[in-house]
Amino acid sequence: MSPTAPSTSPGNQAGPEDGPLPAAVVLDDVHKRYGGTRAVDGVSLTVPRGEFFGLLGPNGAGKTTLVEIMEGQRRADSGTVTVLGTSPWPRDTSLLPRLGVQTQTSAFFVRLTAREHLRTMAALYRVDRAAAERALASVGLTEQGDTRVDDLSGGQRQRLAIASALVHEPELIFLDEPTAALDPQARRDLWQVLRDLKGAGRTIIYTTHHLDEAEALCDRVAIMVDGSVAALDSPARLIAAATPTTRLLVPAGRMTADQARAVEGVDSVTEEPDALVLETLESGRVLAAIDALAGLQGVRTRTASLEDVYLTLTGARTGAP
Repeated sequence: MSPTAPSTSPGNQAGPEDGPLPAAVVLDDVHKRYGGTRAVDGVSLTVPRGEFFGLLGPNGAGKTTLVEIMEGQRRADSGTVTVLGTSPWPRDTSLLPRLGVQTQTSAFFVRLTAREHLRTMAALYRVDRAAAERALASVGLTEQGDTRVDDLSGGQRQRLAIASALVHEPELIFLDEPTAALDPQARRDLWQVLRDLKGAGRTIIYTTHHLDEAEALCDRVAIMVDGSVAALDSPARLIAAATPTTRLLVPAGRMTADQARAVEGVDSVTEEPDALVLETLESGRVLAAIDALAGLQGVRTRTASLEDVYLTLTGARTGAP
């Protein structure tokens, strides 16, 4: 799929008299340098309305700079940037109420309750007080509305940060590592909040280092390396295009590496502390042979994931192991 080709999305439709709405974001050959460093190097992509779009990449890949350009916080050196049909630079104050931004270091009025904090945010955006209640409910914090912000748990504060970005009901939401530093249960709980936002037709641009999260939530992802987009497509298509190889994990001690290599259909064998890892394009045949040799109890199958795609791309381009 071309990076600039929008996918079909309910949010991309409009009435017959109005015609289609402009895409949420359009970037065309965007560049940004800091001295001799190419932070963003010729990025072109389109995010249609209603899409949950993931921006992935290692530290220093250019994600933050690119998002700040979209938000109007930084000016691109060259190329064109369109957000909700208009240019975000020079700083466009009329565009700001249409955007919601959650950062990793969100600022709170910590001595206020969660409800008071959101009412203050609503007042700043000149929306009604009821917006605070709607934002609380949207992230599952209604019961914590009267709890002071500094008494909320880490997961609850992350939800409040998202609610702060939603209180004025923006058209486009930027979420920067919204599940960072959360325990597994809190992270899964927040997933449902994000799914609800997607279900409500919000356009979301989302950065994360959790590849399983991006695979589960995003309609499409762009993987950035050294300021450029190395891959852009749906997680499923990226995985399917990457490798058809299946890995079979056989518990250590069940068979030797030489026995595994002798099995017809096995392409490679590596030894891990607790298992032999057999790579194959013919998993059915190899599983039948393992069953005859050692039985299938405890044998696990591992297919490719978005993490495999990510590590292949970033490792090949950055020299990482």
